[in-house]
Amino acid sequence: MKMKMNVSIQIHYISYDNKISRGGSFPLRGHKTESVAYDFWKWIKKEHPFEVILEKVINNGDQDITEMVKEVEKQEWRNIENNRNFSF
Repeated sequence: MKMKMNVSIQIHYISYDNKISRGGSFPLRGHKTESVAYDFWKWIKKEHPFEVILEKVINNGDQDITEMVKEVEKQEWRNIENNRNFSF
């Protein structure tokens, strides 16, 4: 029997001058923790009509993975930029 691996993610962010914290338990499904946290962050950003600013990402209650999540976000933007087709 295969055991499901879950990760507990807590994201602290600012939206419209309010500090907010959201969290949950998510299945890893073979992905890295920072990728799962980034997917959660993207979901949060889609919910807000205004800009949201990432403050902190905590894994399993005590591990700060904020910089790792920001690096995943930067890499995604680099991939988007590199794959743009500018044919006019």
